[in-house]
Amino acid sequence: MVSKSENLEEKFKHLYEIISNDVFLNKQAIGGEAPFFITAFHPANQQKIDKYISSLIKKLELGGISVLEINLFDLSIGLMENRSTGEQNILDKILSKENFLSKQSLLKQLQSVLDSETKIIPEIERRIKENDHKVAFLTGIGLVYPFIRSHNILNNLHKVFKVIPVVTFFPGEYDGTFLNLFGQLKDDNYYRAFNIDIIKLKNEQ
Repeated sequence: MVSKSENLEEKFKHLYEIISNDVFLNKQAIGGEAPFFITAFHPANQQKIDKYISSLIKKLELGGISVLEINLFDLSIGLMENRSTGEQNILDKILSKENFLSKQSLLKQLQSVLDSETKIIPEIERRIKENDHKVAFLTGIGLVYPFIRSHNILNNLHKVFKVIPVVTFFPGEYDGTFLNLFGQLKDDNYYRAFNIDIIKLKNEQ
């Protein structure tokens, strides 16, 4: 597990140096693999991480590097608000039933309307195609658990992220092969993703 006392200033300085590098942006250092990168952080630092992400995006964009942030929580809310059944949108309908449903029933309803392959991934793909960005950030992974499982999203990312690199901000642990959400929920799926925290580029300053 990444330490709670990890130096976030140094972490994001490194991220900026890597992401702003043309070698990274042009996908020249990954040997033809999918441009999929993960940076893990301690879940207790989520609020601090959010602020650092916002600052990193601003700094990159000031340097002419446009960033597409895909926050899974915001994306999920938007999908439910934009779908209607009768006079209510999906979100309002689910919220109106919240006090009467068991946690398991509520979870099933959310999972049915936020299916990764038929709802989430197509929406991510739409946003990529509609916008011209040089890099994408995937955030909000911890906020959508358990109604969206991170491995369902990550296993399908290779279908949509082929043109631009994507950096996933993961609350937990990544050992270069396996993910462990919150440091408690080990995922046995194998990921062909690069740990951006340990990447060094030849012309990195």
